Amino acid sequence: MSLQRLELDERQAVMYSDGSVCASTQELVESAAFGRVLHLYIDRLEAQNPAVLEELGMGASGESPTASVGGAVNGPVTPGRGEIEDPRRERLLETIRLLANNPLERVSFTAGAPPGLLVRRGPLHEFVEGLYDFWRRWDRFLVVRADSSPAPGDRRPLRGFTEAVESLARLVRALYRDVAENITGARPRVLRQVAAGAEVGVYAVGHRWPVPARYRDLLTGIPFVRDLLLYPPLLLDPPATTRAGQFVEVDESPLAGLTLEQRDWLCYPARVGRTTVFVYFHRGFMGLGLSLANLFEVASDEEVAAGPDAVYLYGVPPAALARFGALPAVFHDDRPSRLLVAAVPLEDRFAYFGYLKKMALTLHNVCAMDRGAMPFHGAYARLVLGDGSLATVLLIGDTATGKSETLEALRVFGADRLREVRIIADDMGTLEVDPGGGLLGFGSEIGAFVRLDDLQKGYALGQLDRSIIMSPSKVNARVVLPVTTLDDVLHGYPVDFLLYANNHEAVDATHPVVERLSDEAAALAVFRDGAAMSKGTTTAVGVTHSYFANPFGPAQRRGQHEALAASTFAAAFRAGVFVGQLRTQLGLPGRESAGPRAAAEALLDLIAAKGARPS
Repeated sequence: MSLQRLELDERQAVMYSDGSVCASTQELVESAAFGRVLHLYIDRLEAQNPAVLEELGMGASGESPTASVGGAVNGPVTPGRGEIEDPRRERLLETIRLLANNPLERVSFTAGAPPGLLVRRGPLHEFVEGLYDFWRRWDRFLVVRADSSPAPGDRRPLRGFTEAVESLARLVRALYRDVAENITGARPRVLRQVAAGAEVGVYAVGHRWPVPARYRDLLTGIPFVRDLLLYPPLLLDPPATTRAGQFVEVDESPLAGLTLEQRDWLCYPARVGRTTVFVYFHRGFMGLGLSLANLFEVASDEEVAAGPDAVYLYGVPPAALARFGALPAVFHDDRPSRLLVAAVPLEDRFAYFGYLKKMALTLHNVCAMDRGAMPFHGAYARLVLGDGSLATVLLIGDTATGKSETLEALRVFGADRLREVRIIADDMGTLEVDPGGGLLGFGSEIGAFVRLDDLQKGYALGQLDRSIIMSPSKVNARVVLPVTTLDDVLHGYPVDFLLYANNHEAVDATHPVVERLSDEAAALAVFRDGAAMSKGTTTAVGVTHSYFANPFGPAQRRGQHEALAASTFAAAFRAGVFVGQLRTQLGLPGRESAGPRAAAEALLDLIAAKGARPS
């Protein structure tokens, strides 16, 4: 098996290859990588269920011999190192290898076969089933390395990459089935085509870009993600489920003085709106880093060659950031290098997708303010009504205030009144005043990162074929799924309704679902206060207040943002935009679904009464 490396920890199996994998099931079962996995499984059985080994006649083997091949399951395991010295393990491994192509009856008569194989048919089959499950419990990734991107029009390298990923899945399934059938002597009538190889394949290549001199040694040589192959639904269970605190802008570069083991890193070049962010991530965060594929478009070769607006290193050695305090999630404006730089350490408490997404969006927002645009934290959609008329709605609010949930309620419950709900921004974007004085809204992401509990029933199930689901059995379970296109994100649509998503106030006679704000001062006061009921997506509890509901850039640069907000809201009122607040009630117990639905229905009534623009 031509794997260059196999890295295993408690959650992930990361395989590295130069393109080819295996030609046959026999080659797979004979590989060093297969042997390492089998020995780790025996370690697990010795620690947790030794009865399985006793039934195979192995019993306890004393001190684990696997220290000579890479240590425990939470350390790196690299094929080709050391030899296994326990003869019982060697006999079992050789037996499994023989069973890949021979029935148990024949294997039992081979020299060196464990005694009593035929009477242990059941325990041996149970062992193989457990080994297969043990392998599939890891989040599995295959990184195929190439020196450079293929020439324009040359699809052969990408076809080879796709074939390598799919071939691995076929071979692992086939090996499992062949061994099981050769043990039992029976063929199952139900075959389940699970993603038994890699759940995500990555085609990573070297790429030249104008690296600033001070970061050249640090970053040059780390390969770029150019193509991905996913087997959704992808289920990940990272250690953390919430994000804490704010990202801090610091006076010195967090990248200064860093050294990296470059072979452990990949770069995902993300198109974040009109900003390019190179997101470098350590293999310890591989699943989270590759989940960016459902959130941000991969930058083109030309955009990579032109260089980024920002660089973000996710998973640096913790000691390197210790000087920034107890919560070292930091960014810096490196003006001499004309680059924003950010870093977060490789610690379990930061193993949450929100740290990836929100830092990338923070960098986007700072870049937007520098070019004179006001960033917003909100969801923006273009609605096409039944008569063909149009209306655009921007809902601004903090995390889990009902922005995305209200838009999904529009899609589900407004189906008989709407032809289309087109997402422009799901979580972050910018507002800009055009030369004619109109207000335009832009997005930043092609995907959404939303709470499973807050989606309309059945919606997540209908999107399983393209979803990445995180922490499904925990509080704040989330799904990452694509919801729009880069063309719509970058188009720039005129804003008709600009609303604050109020999730903490109940609707009553004096608090309507939709409330229009009378003037700029009143509107700025509501949006600036940023009140929201926490929903467990961060470590905050109760009603919180966040400057413009946007702690991702504006809060760090209030003076710069305040001037942009004043001019933007003035333009909105001059242009006749409906400015107000929408009470989604998402933060109120028992209103998690009914609140966004009522908000969606009231919004549709308002659009119908106010009148939409002709198409």
